[in-house]
Amino acid sequence: MKIPELAFTVTDWSTVERTEHPGETGTAWWQTFSVGDLRLRIVEYSAGYLADHWCDRGHVLFVLEGEIESELRDGRRQLLSRGMSYQVSDLGDAAHRSRSASGAKLFIVD
Repeated sequence: MKIPELAFTVTDWSTVERTEHPGETGTAWWQTFSVGDLRLRIVEYSAGYLADHWCDRGHVLFVLEGEIESELRDGRRQLLSRGMSYQVSDLGDAAHRSRSASGAKLFIVD
């Protein structure tokens, strides 16, 4: 990941619009700050959330609240809870998707 040219920027997340993204089950709500190809997001998953797609994009994902299960297309699974993160590059491993039984709040950079 390369951060594009950007002056020192402060983001007040309380002012960033929240958009709804239905999953295969449940819902994700995103607050997104973008510059060039870089996205910073606060993402909240409802209880029972399952992503509606497999993703090959690289991410740095940090769990702020709750817990998620990251599932890789090859069958591997990793449970992440508050204070844990994962990092993966674009096409760096098997495609992945997220699910959350009880809901979660994440900070994601991609």
